[in-house]
Amino acid sequence: MTTGPLSGIKVLDMTTVFMGPHCTQILAEHGAEVIKLEAPEGDVTRQIPPARHPGMGAVFLLANRGKRSIVLDLKKPAGREAALKIAAQCDVLIYNVRPAAMQRLGLAYEDVKAVNPRIIYVGAYGYGQAGPYAARPAYDDLIQAASGLASLPQRVNGAEPRYVPAAIVDRSVGLAAVNAVTTALFCRERTGQGQAVEVPMLETMVHMLFGEHLCGHAFEPPLAPPGYARVLSPDRRPYKTKDGHIGALVYTDKHWSAFLAQIDRRDLLTHPHFKDMRSRAQNIDKVYAFLAEVLTTRTTAEWLAFFDQADTPAMALRTLEGVLDDPHLNAVDFFPLADHPSEGKLRQMRNPTTWSATPLGEIRPAPRLGEHSREVLREVGYDEAAIAAMIADSVTLTE
Repeated sequence: MTTGPLSGIKVLDMTTVFMGPHCTQILAEHGAEVIKLEAPEGDVTRQIPPARHPGMGAVFLLANRGKRSIVLDLKKPAGREAALKIAAQCDVLIYNVRPAAMQRLGLAYEDVKAVNPRIIYVGAYGYGQAGPYAARPAYDDLIQAASGLASLPQRVNGAEPRYVPAAIVDRSVGLAAVNAVTTALFCRERTGQGQAVEVPMLETMVHMLFGEHLCGHAFEPPLAPPGYARVLSPDRRPYKTKDGHIGALVYTDKHWSAFLAQIDRRDLLTHPHFKDMRSRAQNIDKVYAFLAEVLTTRTTAEWLAFFDQADTPAMALRTLEGVLDDPHLNAVDFFPLADHPSEGKLRQMRNPTTWSATPLGEIRPAPRLGEHSREVLREVGYDEAAIAAMIADSVTLTE
């Protein structure tokens, strides 16, 4: 890409799986040049099915658009040397292995800073390095458990603890890493200084989750147990209707006045459970249980028509298949088809943001393993003989 607000920024992407690649794809979507450095076996998500060809699974294709792939064996001196030559020409280096691994490879912050003092060196990994969990491995599931997120179904209805059925930690911390990169770049523009930035998964998720769930424990001594009552209410869920389910948030005094008038229950406007926001919040389980009971009396379409007329937030429940056919998403061309040079037609997602002065452009398809090894090595000064020697020594590979 030559357009977008990050056009001209060069990123060395040393991440794998979901969290880091999600971050760097967003950077690429906004115009950054992203060089994906892969080990000879490639990013593990290349192998996750479904796939048309080995090493090009759907999960990989959906998280690595806009990047060029170079293969380097960093355990070999020549591989480390090449990585440092690339880093010397980059604005950002981002990785998501434990810092001790980068230290062993000779690619710690001080090593990279020695060849590029202006580098923004971002580590996104499990735990902050000042605490006792520093050396532990981490994945999305583990952080959902450790942050308290997986325990919330117990608080809601006594169910077994369970993980959110999405890589919510990887995606959330990936976004936090985007924030760290762009903020550090802005700081460098003002000060001229590069720096190392730590984005720990556990702390990031607790920071997000406890923004609402610290609640009564925000006070010392605590005024109430941790946990935001409204979102933990058993009836905070898509509501059953006569013929399906609906998401509805009857929330403000105006919403409730219109709703109670619609169901001919104006008498509840002075009821101690319903009369104002504070009363409803103090009796949220009863309020949501009442709402759940009433919504079963009409069809989804009938309720949507009323809520639309009353300017009350509501949406029909959609399945994953239903989202793909959503009329709004189709109207904004959110799932465009694109041609991949080896994988054929692919359904993609466009970046959801729009920019008036620096519009986002088309980005390259997800790369094949080592597709750009020669190209990137040439750019940092390697001639054909040197590249051939690296291939012969298994330091790099090309497709």
